Amino acid sequence: MNHVIEKRSEGSRSPFVMNTQCPFCSVQCKMQVIQEWKDGAKPSYTIVGVPNAASEGRLCVKGMNAYQHALTEERLQYPMAKRDGEFVRISWEEACSMIGMKLRELQESYGRDSVGVYGGGSLTNESAYLLGKFARVGLQSKYIDYNGRFCMSAAASAGNKAFGIDRGLTNPLSDISLAKCIILSGTNIAECQPTLMPYFTRAKENGAFLIVIDPRVTATAELADLHLKVRPGMDAALANGLLKAVLEKGYVDEGFLASRTKGVGDVRKHVESLDMAELAEMTGIEEELIRKAGEAFGAAPTGMIFTARGVEQHTDGYMSVRNLLNLLLVTGKLGKPGCGYGAVTGQANGQGGREHGQKADQLPGYRMIDNPEHRSYVASVWGIDPEELPGKGVSAYEMMEKVHEREIRALILMGSNPVVSNPNANFVQEGLEKLDFLVVADMFISETGRMADLLLPVTAYLENEGTTTNLEGRVLLREANKAPLGECKHDWQVLCDIAEELGRGRWFSFESSEAIFEELRLASKGGLADYYGITYDRLRREEGVYWPCPSVDQPGEQRLFAASFAHDDGRAELVPVDNHYPKERVDGEYPLYLTTGRVLSHYLTGVQTRKSPSLAAREIESFIEVHPSVARKYGIAEGSLVSVTSRRGTVVLRCHYSVKIRQDTVFVPMHWGDVQNVNKLTSEQLDPTCRMPGFKVCAVKLERLY
Repeated sequence: MNHVIEKRSEGSRSPFVMNTQCPFCSVQCKMQVIQEWKDGAKPSYTIVGVPNAASEGRLCVKGMNAYQHALTEERLQYPMAKRDGEFVRISWEEACSMIGMKLRELQESYGRDSVGVYGGGSLTNESAYLLGKFARVGLQSKYIDYNGRFCMSAAASAGNKAFGIDRGLTNPLSDISLAKCIILSGTNIAECQPTLMPYFTRAKENGAFLIVIDPRVTATAELADLHLKVRPGMDAALANGLLKAVLEKGYVDEGFLASRTKGVGDVRKHVESLDMAELAEMTGIEEELIRKAGEAFGAAPTGMIFTARGVEQHTDGYMSVRNLLNLLLVTGKLGKPGCGYGAVTGQANGQGGREHGQKADQLPGYRMIDNPEHRSYVASVWGIDPEELPGKGVSAYEMMEKVHEREIRALILMGSNPVVSNPNANFVQEGLEKLDFLVVADMFISETGRMADLLLPVTAYLENEGTTTNLEGRVLLREANKAPLGECKHDWQVLCDIAEELGRGRWFSFESSEAIFEELRLASKGGLADYYGITYDRLRREEGVYWPCPSVDQPGEQRLFAASFAHDDGRAELVPVDNHYPKERVDGEYPLYLTTGRVLSHYLTGVQTRKSPSLAAREIESFIEVHPSVARKYGIAEGSLVSVTSRRGTVVLRCHYSVKIRQDTVFVPMHWGDVQNVNKLTSEQLDPTCRMPGFKVCAVKLERLY
C-alpha cells in the first residue's frame, strides 16, 4: 500500500496543495492532493497520505485515485432540465423556479407528504443535518430516508437496544492490537477498508487468534486462524453455537453479568435447549469448528467482535447482531482496553449521516421523532412549534413502495443512486418512472440521474468543506480549498436556495458549512450523539474528536461503557435469539444462494469510481463467482457469459471460477447498473425491526449464454 502516487505534468507555477480526506470508506484517511505544472500542457498530481490517528497515513488504491473523478470534465457543471427526452442546460434561477413551481403545485394538490427526500451516507454532517431539516421544515414532509438504511441499520438498532447507544466502534481502533481474540463476521476489511488491515496484522503479531465468518475465502479470511464458511443467512444460528460452546465450557464473566446486564437467564435457558449437531447442520459448519471458535473467544482475556454487511444485510440482521452482542456480554468483553464491538461502517459518513436526521424516525443528536420531549427540543432550536414537525416516515425501500403507490409524487435525491442500490431494482425503476417530478443532485449523471426531470450539479470532496464521522465515532473536519467546478454548488447551498424559493428561507440562511455545524451542535446538545463540545477550531487543533462530547472542555469519549451502559438503568440487555432461516430458500427451480458484496477498486454503485480511469481499468465489468464444480454442472465455462435469474429478474454476468466459495453459493459485486445490476435479483423482504433488506441471500438459477 503505497503512500504516494505520481501522475503527469503541466506548466511552470507553484504547486497547489489541497488538504483533504478520502471521500470513500468510513476510515476517512487524511491526504494531500498536490497539483503541479511543469513543461507540458496538463498538470501532474501527487497524492500523499497524511499521518492521522485512524489510517496512520496509509492510503488504498481508491484514495490514491479519488482525485481523478473530482477533476474530470465529465462532471455535471450546470443545471440541466429534461426537455423532449434530452437534457438541456438551464440557469440556477430557472432550476429553482421550476422546483418551486412543481413542488408547490404537488403539495397543494396532494398534501405535503407528496414530496419526499432521499439522502446519502456520503454527505457531510452539515449536509445530512440540513437535509433532515429541509424535509421537515422546508417541505414539512414526513418522507425522508437515505441509502445508509442499507448500510448499518441492523447494527445500529442492535446497538441501541443492547447498549442504549449506537456508535460504530465502542472503543478506539488502537484497542485492536490489545485483543487476544477477534471475530470478523461478514466483513471483508481487506477490500472494503484496506487501510485498517495493519491493526489486525499487529494484533496477530501480539498473539491474537483471528476468526473470520464468511461464505467466501476473501482476502480478509486468508489472514484468519479459523475461517467459518457459514451458509448464507445462518449467522444467528452460528452465534447460538458460539454461545453454547462458551456456556458449556464456563467461559462466563458472572460478576459482569450480575452487576451490569439483564436478561442473561433467558439467554442461558434458550441456548441450553439447542442441539449443537443441529446448529452445525443448519450453518454448514462442523460442530468441532463451532466449538473451537466459541472456546477461543471465551477463553481469551480480551476480545473484540466486528460486523459488517455480510451479517447485517439480512431479514434477520438485527437479531444476528444482537446474538453476537450477547456473546460479548456473556464474556464481559466490553468497556475495557482490548474489548469491544465494532460495526464497520461502509460509507464515508454512514455514522454521522444517521445521527442528525436523515433517517425516517430520527432528529439531530440521535433523538427520536416520535418522542415529545425530543420534538420539543429540536423545534425550539429550529424556531418552530413542535406541532409543525411531521411524524415518522418510512424506510428507504418503503419510500420506493410509496412512490409506486403514487403517495409520493415528487422526489429530491441527494448523493444517492437508488435504482442501483435498492433491492428489487426493476420495481424501483418502475416506481421512479411514475413520479411527476424527480430532482437529482449529483456530481455525475447516474443510472437514476438519467431518469431525472432536473439535474443539479454539486461539488466534489476537494471543493466541499465539512465534517464527517468515521467508523470510530471520531468527528473529522474535511478541509477544501479548491474552487467549485463550473456552476456547481455545495449540497447545503442547493437546499438553502430551494428553501428560499419555497418561502422557507428564513430557516436556511446559512453562509458557510461552519455556520450549519454551529446549529447542529446546539440541535444535538443533550442527545445520545452529543456534538455540542465539538467545534471547527477544536477539529483543526486536535485532528478529530469523539462523540459524545457535551462540552468544549471535555475530550470526547473514546471508550464507551467503562462504568455503565447508556440505558436509564445503566445495564446492557441480552435477549434470546431464535435460529432464523432466510425468508427466501433455495429449491429445485432456484437451487443456488446468491450473496453480494464489494471489490477493492469500486465504491457503492460505482458512480464516482467508474469515472476514475485507474480504478475503472481494474474492474471493467461485473462478474459472478461460481465454484468450478457447480459451473461445470451447468456447462458454464470460465469467462463465459451467464444469465442469472431470481424470482424478480435476470442479469447477465461474466463467469469467474473460484474454489474459495461454498458450492451452494454464488457471489456478485454490487457496483454496476443496467444489465449487470445485481439488485434486479435481490428480494424486497425487510428485517421487521430495522427495515434492512436481505441483500445477502436470495435464490437464483444459472444458464450459460455463450
